[in-house]
Amino acid sequence: MDVTLDKVDDLNALVKVKVEKNDYQDKVDETLKSYRKQANIPGFRKGKVPMGMIKKQYGQSVLAEELNKMVSDSLFKFIDEQDFEVMGNPLPKTDEEVKGDFNNPDTFEFIYEIGITPNVDVKLSGKNKYEYTKVKIDDKLVNKQIEDLTRRYGKLVAGEKVGEKDMILVQLVELNEEGEIKEGGILNSSTVSLEFIEKDEVKKELIGKKPGDKMKVNPFDISRGGNDTASMLGIKEDELDTISDQFEITINEVKVMEAAELNQELFDKLFGEGNVKSEKEMRERIVEDLKNMFEKDSDKILTRRISNDLIEKTKIELPDDFLKRWIQASQKEQVSMEEIEKDYPNYQRGLKWQLIQNQIFKSNDIKIEQEEAVNFTKGLLVNQYAQYGMPAPEDAELTASAQQVLSDQKESQQIFDMLAEQKMTTFFKETVKLKDKEVDYDEYVKIAEDSNA
Repeated sequence: MDVTLDKVDDLNALVKVKVEKNDYQDKVDETLKSYRKQANIPGFRKGKVPMGMIKKQYGQSVLAEELNKMVSDSLFKFIDEQDFEVMGNPLPKTDEEVKGDFNNPDTFEFIYEIGITPNVDVKLSGKNKYEYTKVKIDDKLVNKQIEDLTRRYGKLVAGEKVGEKDMILVQLVELNEEGEIKEGGILNSSTVSLEFIEKDEVKKELIGKKPGDKMKVNPFDISRGGNDTASMLGIKEDELDTISDQFEITINEVKVMEAAELNQELFDKLFGEGNVKSEKEMRERIVEDLKNMFEKDSDKILTRRISNDLIEKTKIELPDDFLKRWIQASQKEQVSMEEIEKDYPNYQRGLKWQLIQNQIFKSNDIKIEQEEAVNFTKGLLVNQYAQYGMPAPEDAELTASAQQVLSDQKESQQIFDMLAEQKMTTFFKETVKLKDKEVDYDEYVKIAEDSNA
């Protein structure tokens, strides 16, 4: 067997695999003999079917299978031995037929296209300066956090009229095109929270209404869509397309959230018994907690900012035509080249970042060890238990659970991606110069939501 490389350019190459008859014949004959022993053909005893008949019936398929296995093994072994890495997987060259005759098998020649991973030179040092965005933790933000906490631990009481943060208990009745009650239509009682109503005109119309008042609404305007709307109406989500967009609601009750008092009982619920003993200490604790919480978001903003900059400034040429064909060939369902062309810029950008990240890891000897992944996963599991108010299990059980999570390829990839992002962030913060900039909360949210920040 002979495997040769023919470079088209720096990013593309052809690999030719030449297979002689003596490379495959013994294995083909061995397989056919096995078929003969097992063959059940009327008129012949088992194992006594003439070999000529076996070859005629199975010869070409056995030959094709053996050639495919031999060529695939030799192709990937050859690529592994090269001093470059490939992108995607080799593709059979479609504009050239396989050389060889399956009716009179002798020498076969197969040609594959490969895309070569480009060399990447990442320029990042202490000379690079980046803004590190922080939240200005002022009294306004602290007061907002206290308001949210006291509402979360408050209690619902009856209200006389609807306020902008209240909950209302309503009866919904479906209307027909004439605005009258639809015969056989939906009749259901549910709750509506004004905090989640996005349309200002709908919210304004509801504010000030009292129990017994009626109002016509589109059910999608007083819910969050999808399953939430279906649940509010007491129907299945796939039935939403069949309903009217006009309902009459009757307000049966108004529920007002009465905030919890700032006392020791609330302090203990929030921070553990005896850890906070006054409103002043509570405010100090909230400031510290907010700093820790926003630091993670600030790190993500920084990482995204630097990665975007590196993608734009790092010169990376890709074997684009090959990659588009490889994407098309690797899809489970048929996808047109037009669809691939449309999505390719996003794929290209993601691939460039992956190459940049790989180069940074390689150049700086950054690694993710399996033990590190297990410990990180254990931390995630502990947090999950805490969210449900449950104690974490013993370390041995926790380790076994983490290893089980990591045995799932999709879950494992997500965890390694999270660890990789953490390591990239640490590397960036240790490598570049940072210029702190404080912004108020609203501006911070806009920056965090901006994918191009």
